[in-house]
Amino acid sequence: MTIQLSVAARDGGLDAFETAAGTAAHLKIYTGAQPANCAATESGTLLCDITLPSDWMAAAASGSKSMSGTWAGTGAAAGTAGHFRIYDSAGANCHCQGSITATGSGGDMTLDNTSIASAQAVSISSFTLTAGNA
Repeated sequence: MTIQLSVAARDGGLDAFETAAGTAAHLKIYTGAQPANCAATESGTLLCDITLPSDWMAAAASGSKSMSGTWAGTGAAAGTAGHFRIYDSAGANCHCQGSITATGSGGDMTLDNTSIASAQAVSISSFTLTAGNA
C-alpha cells in the first residue's frame, strides 16, 4: 500500500526544508559523484561555495519548490562539476545533495557551464525540489 499526502502536506514539507537550512544557506559544488547520503563525508574537490539569497526558494506550490533569486558565485578551484550539496547557514549540516549538469542535460541542478576554473563566475540555471506523490 502506498501512503499519499495532500498537496498542502507536500507543500508544507518543502517549505520546512528551506526553513531548516536557514536564510543564508550554502550551496557547495564538488567534482565527481555525490556521497551515499547527506550524512556521509564530502567527496570530490570543492569548486564553489555560494551563499544563497535570504529567500532562496519560492513558496511551494502543487508539490514543488523552485529556486528564487540569483544563485551565483566564484570558482575556488578548477574542475568539472559533478554534484552539489546544500548546507545550513553555518555551512556545517548537509540538508540536500544531488547531481549537477549543464543546462539541458537532466541533472538535479543545472548550471551554465560545468567546467569551472578558479576565479570564474559560476551561475546556477535551475533547481526545483519535487515532493513525493507530486
